[in-house]
Amino acid sequence: MEVQETRVQTDRIFTIPNILSMARLAGVPLFLWLILAEHDGWALLVLMLSGVSDYLDGKLARKWNQISNLGRLLDPAADRLYILSTLFGLTWREILPLWLTVVLLAREVMLGAMVLILRRHGYPPPQVNFLGKAATFNLMYAFPLLLLSDGSGWLAWLASVFGWAFAGWGTTLYWWAGILYVVQVRRLVKADTAAD
Repeated sequence: MEVQETRVQTDRIFTIPNILSMARLAGVPLFLWLILAEHDGWALLVLMLSGVSDYLDGKLARKWNQISNLGRLLDPAADRLYILSTLFGLTWREILPLWLTVVLLAREVMLGAMVLILRRHGYPPPQVNFLGKAATFNLMYAFPLLLLSDGSGWLAWLASVFGWAFAGWGTTLYWWAGILYVVQVRRLVKADTAAD
């Protein structure tokens, strides 16, 4: 009976965690517009609210046993879209160098190719692991700090120092998680091919 109830919950769409993830996704275009329009205070507020909802949706999903298939797609999609929109906005404003944007986007292209390979072999995308979450966490701290560094004074200087530290760690972990993902895909495909 308990297993059946869990299965019903995993197929539900309108759960509190999923609604939080949907709201976070809806905030992406607003966030991008705020960055491009140089409304940095409001952009930081939207990004902070996104971070809080990211924490809450996972915590509530586990606590209330509302982990869903949709939530497993929405959560990483929202993370990626915030990262991509921030990369675009900060690169457009010349706060981030183009090379860093290219390095982070190359990792996204690589993961996209892996998802297509998995799909071709009948596998769903693997769940986000701790390393990937840590990378996202670092980048989500780096970007607002780098946005704050676009100014003068000691606060901008401090934000720059910590922002670049988080950006360095985040980029390294982002690629490390990506490489582990490729290794995981390779093992699955190899096992699948050996079974045929």
